[in-house]
Amino acid sequence: MRFTGMRTAKATAAALVAVPLALGGMAQHAQARAASPSPSGTFGPGCPAVSQKIDTVKDKVTEAAAAYPQLSQLVSAAVRARLNGTLDSKSHITVFAPSDQAFQKVTASQLTSLLKNQGQLKKVLTYHVVDKQITPDELSHGSFTTVEGSKLTTSGSGTDFKVNGKASIVCGNIKAANATIYVIDAVLQPPSS
Repeated sequence: MRFTGMRTAKATAAALVAVPLALGGMAQHAQARAASPSPSGTFGPGCPAVSQKIDTVKDKVTEAAAAYPQLSQLVSAAVRARLNGTLDSKSHITVFAPSDQAFQKVTASQLTSLLKNQGQLKKVLTYHVVDKQITPDELSHGSFTTVEGSKLTTSGSGTDFKVNGKASIVCGNIKAANATIYVIDAVLQPPSS
């Protein structure tokens, strides 16, 4: 009886060790799956949380961004800067779109100041826009002139890319009728004049 009890205890202990290991492996597999490109071509760890409600034939960039709850502050800022019509009228653009979490990293006083100054707001927002459709293949060592007029750089590989060396692309290659959107985790600042 004692031998059977020890065997049962060892089997139970082995199961208790195996379950967390298996769950850890499943979690890593799920993370890898989330980061790898989807059938639609989007990639990044933030894509599973992103709503896919865009009509890529009809929805211009502002309407497409509005379909993503994570981009509500960007859409609001674009409307405030009176950029929505300008962005929607352009064709084949790329928007490095700061998420709501990116805006939360900006101090309250900086954000209030930015939102009160329409010229500065427009400058900051147009620094996130490139007048060319950028493919994921171009992100590894990219240097692009923004609509604001300054340079913006991209680097990385696979599904892990940075913009200006500090903002990570959390969900990339989202298609709209006139744009490609890369959601980033920081608000970019144009270089000082």
